[in-house]
Amino acid sequence: MTTGCAAGSGAVVQSAGPNDLLKLCEGPGPGLGHAIIIGLPDGTRLTRRSCLTNDGKVWCRISLADRPSVSGYVSADYLAPR
Repeated sequence: MTTGCAAGSGAVVQSAGPNDLLKLCEGPGPGLGHAIIIGLPDGTRLTRRSCLTNDGKVWCRISLADRPSVSGYVSADYLAPR
């Protein structure tokens, strides 16, 4: 597990941009052949499940705080603790 990615910890999407969405993907990395599930705007509340490093980038498996059945991977670069 990557430091700062404790399972069950809360997170919020940060710095995706006012006109952009953070991609929630089926696997770690949209450029690696994983389908995009949904786009998440800044402020979306998440629960971290686990994190891993893929091609030098940290990806966190998350679920939506208000819809736990929706889960996938996002880049840890766009997460802040909540």
